[in-house]
Amino acid sequence: MNSELTHVGPSGTVQMVDVSHKPVSRRTAIARGHIRLQPGTVQKINESAIAKGNVLAVAQVAAVSAVKRTDELIPLCHSLPVQHVDIAFREDPEGFEIECAVTTIAQTGVEMEALTGVSVAALTIYDMCKAVDKTMEISGVRLVSKTKESI
Repeated sequence: MNSELTHVGPSGTVQMVDVSHKPVSRRTAIARGHIRLQPGTVQKINESAIAKGNVLAVAQVAAVSAVKRTDELIPLCHSLPVQHVDIAFREDPEGFEIECAVTTIAQTGVEMEALTGVSVAALTIYDMCKAVDKTMEISGVRLVSKTKESI
């Protein structure tokens, strides 16, 4: 077995990584992604003219909820106390860039939480706009930074 695969035990079984020996530190992760939309759809979002409601507000709440439940979605993620979540939407010529920053004080990082936040925000936008835009595309979901600060 490859010793670099931290979620695989010596006998090849799946395992949650033991972080009990790690010191508690402040950890932040930032993820980004993009949803491509038709210009008319972006305009409807900006004018709050989507029938299902305020798209970006709902996507923001969905992202925060998803961040807090990441361990329920990703089987080997640790349950983490999330101290802060910030979701930002930046309009660009092709739709919206979505950024999710997550902070915890724990023994392991919040990369998966940040990635989950971006993904669920994008999926929520997709769900709320699917009746008016059949060409939407979610792409580029990635981790852009992570930090660890001793406390």
